[in-house]
Amino acid sequence: MGETVLLTAPDGFAFDAWHTRPSDARRGGLVICHAIWGVTPHLRALAEEYAEDGYETLVPSLFDRQQRGFAEADTDPALMARQTSLAEAAGWGSGVLDAVQAAIDALKPPVFLMGFCFGGTTAWLAAARCSGLSAVSSFYGGQVIDYLDETPQVPTILHVGKTDELMPPEDIEAIRAAHPELPVYPYPAGHAFVAPSGFHADSARLSKLRTLALFSRNGGGRSEV
Repeated sequence: MGETVLLTAPDGFAFDAWHTRPSDARRGGLVICHAIWGVTPHLRALAEEYAEDGYETLVPSLFDRQQRGFAEADTDPALMARQTSLAEAAGWGSGVLDAVQAAIDALKPPVFLMGFCFGGTTAWLAAARCSGLSAVSSFYGGQVIDYLDETPQVPTILHVGKTDELMPPEDIEAIRAAHPELPVYPYPAGHAFVAPSGFHADSARLSKLRTLALFSRNGGGRSEV
């Protein structure tokens, strides 16, 4: 079972993170960057799932400077405006990379990273700006288009929904044109196809298989005690 731990940013600010450990051999560390809803029950369950796959996982609460604590529910449409404002204040990830780096540094290598929605854009920025990562898997990061001049420094893959209104086809093509070497995987789904709000079973399954394969190719394939 996971637990809440306290991490510290470079400026001394302490923030919460959900922490899970593998029950068997460890394959690496994993940082999961949350969507605009924060550290939801779904992401805590997902951390447990990846721990079963061998990854010691941290889900940092990236909005703690503005709104402390984990989310009690996966989504609440009535809070959409407030949560979006938090994401905007955080530069859709650019303003919370200090917390992301602290989470990376708290894990023994190799360390991988994945993120969803707000966290998908954060993952893209972490691949370009953070140190200590071995690979990154970004899911439907709608603001990646605003950071096309950033170049991932580690192997990175993007997962996108073909009918995601937050990532229209022209944005996806622009990403591909700017980074032709980057794998961009389309799925027959809309936004948040891994989360309860937009869940699409086949897309969630295939994107996880591709993510685990990416991690395995980049140091997560061998078990560690």
